[in-house]
Amino acid sequence: MADPATPRSRGRLSRWWRSELPAFLEIVALCGLVITQPLLDVTGRSPDFFLFYGAGPVEILLLVAAFTVPIPVLVWGVGALTRLIGPVVRGVVHTVSLGLLLAALAIQVGKHLLPWRGLPLALVALLVGAAGAYAYRRWRAAGQLLRIAAAGPLVFVLLFVFASPASAVVLPAERGSGPGAAHESASHPPVVMLVLDELPLVSLLGEGGTIDATRFPNFAALAGGSTWYRNATGVSGWTPYALPAMLTGRYPSSARAPHYSQYPDNLFTLLGGTYDLKVQESISQLCPPSECARRETPVRGGLQVLLRESVGLLRQIVSPVDVPDDPESSYREATRQEAELEEQEQQPAPTDPRFRWGELDVNQPARFTRFLADLRPAERPTLHFLHLLMPHTPWNYLPSGMRYDSPPGMPNDGDGWVELARQRHLLQLGYTDRLIGETLRTLRESGLYDDALVVVTADHGLSFTPGVQGRGRASIDRSPGEVAWVPLFVKEPGQRDGRIDDRNWEHVDLLPTIADRAQVRIPWSVDGLVAPDVSRERTEKRFHDQPTFALQLPGETFADVLSGAARPKLPAPPSPELIGRRVADLPVSDDRTGVSVINRDAFDNIDPNGGRLPALVCGTVPDSVRTGARIAVAVNGRIGAVVPVVDPDKNGRRFGALVSDESLFVPGANKLELFLVSDGAELRRLRL
Repeated sequence: MADPATPRSRGRLSRWWRSELPAFLEIVALCGLVITQPLLDVTGRSPDFFLFYGAGPVEILLLVAAFTVPIPVLVWGVGALTRLIGPVVRGVVHTVSLGLLLAALAIQVGKHLLPWRGLPLALVALLVGAAGAYAYRRWRAAGQLLRIAAAGPLVFVLLFVFASPASAVVLPAERGSGPGAAHESASHPPVVMLVLDELPLVSLLGEGGTIDATRFPNFAALAGGSTWYRNATGVSGWTPYALPAMLTGRYPSSARAPHYSQYPDNLFTLLGGTYDLKVQESISQLCPPSECARRETPVRGGLQVLLRESVGLLRQIVSPVDVPDDPESSYREATRQEAELEEQEQQPAPTDPRFRWGELDVNQPARFTRFLADLRPAERPTLHFLHLLMPHTPWNYLPSGMRYDSPPGMPNDGDGWVELARQRHLLQLGYTDRLIGETLRTLRESGLYDDALVVVTADHGLSFTPGVQGRGRASIDRSPGEVAWVPLFVKEPGQRDGRIDDRNWEHVDLLPTIADRAQVRIPWSVDGLVAPDVSRERTEKRFHDQPTFALQLPGETFADVLSGAARPKLPAPPSPELIGRRVADLPVSDDRTGVSVINRDAFDNIDPNGGRLPALVCGTVPDSVRTGARIAVAVNGRIGAVVPVVDPDKNGRRFGALVSDESLFVPGANKLELFLVSDGAELRRLRL
């Protein structure tokens, strides 16, 4: 046997590598386009993802390496082994590998250019892949072009590390001008700041432009003891721009990560030194470690969790069907139970980046629990800060805190669906109202309430106007009152009576106003004003759809907000007179029409003590049931919801009903019945 170190063996190995190098470079080029570029593009524009999971530079760079190296090496290595069978087999395997990678690339391009999805798009992509493989075998220039493109992954990595918004997390460079200078003889009141998320002011309003005290008693109590700035607007519809503007006093000027290296001048660096900082952030890290202990317990799942999330993202990218969840749009909350497991060095398993708050006894986020625990008087002035992702989507909570699940792919826009979405939003806002009540109760019981400056607001709103549901550009243009106007309550130290202030407040005013009350000078220039000392002369509002471009919203929209004109024009719920009625008291006949309910099995064994109820009933009906037909949902013999059948889509002719009355459910087996409601209010029992 020849020694591997002999010149003959080395020469054989050198010839083998020279013959395999072109194939390796070609695989690297296509893997870079199919895998590396899209993954680095999405995660590079979402530094929140890394901040939320507590990922450091080493973990991020290892993740980038995982995006870039293993898959092309694996694909090439499997093909290289076939050379042992023969060069013909090796050539076929390599060509097929290139064709499949080209098909995966065609799926990504096709989803942007073509209306087709599913099997039609997959067939087109396979044809493109086959044509590309043929071109590779037919013309040498195709292979040469691929080998030149092998430099692509290196370029993608360099852009991610040095030029993307996520570069602030990969290469953090703590800068800062230090804490603000405090007046020597001034007192510094405790500051309690709670920032909610995705909450339009109109959702809180009842008749006459007042807080709906029946539905939201704790928000009403907060308004009754603070200054309610009714004309307050956020600065952007996206938290990574809106939150830094609130905490720096400056309008967004560029696409930057919500990170202290990008915003060194902020509320936390301003108050640090003068104040103790007890900060619970969510998808930002504006408080530098030198000023704030990392108390918010991010989901530190390590590289394993980052890889798991990235695999899910890649699955969405290469899938020939549209996936409803946007990996950049929302982030998962850690439960108190998970936080305890992390403290015990047990591995968490956060596979879904959305909310998952656990059972009934731990249904508050870990950060909210810690936030409450910290609300105590202290010898030194203290800033208590919490950014809570409530009532942000997903809407899975009833006002009591009971959770329900929703099926994947449920739309939030379109006839029938937008009404259901707003109903779910308002119910989750009812749960948020309970959290506000807990905060006020804790402040009063601890003795902190009277002396503290208390600020409760939201970063931006959300449109429920049919056709423009959400907070994109179309929503801002057609429904600015829902997207821009947000609740803002400021309780001054010693304040007991409620006041209303209708000045033109924009959220860049928040930092200078807090600094003024805290008696701390701001050592940098700000765009905001100090309320109530200074008022804007203009009535227009500045709102940033993009950080470098400010939309001018008409100030008269505020009158629409107060009058209720900004509320979405949704149709009245069908047959409200049936809600709560006993089925036995109504005329009922049998119908042979079959209906499918997605969560039918959940009714077989309900455990309310587990914190979950099958409150959202979703299903499909046959085409014989017309669009707009009324479906009544009864639980244990009593009607809990009546909803219309919506227009058919790719998932069929569907309906969705939220049974919000928890008293209808009992432990154990529950009886679920569905009925068609005739024009005479007769019920026709459907076959499940």
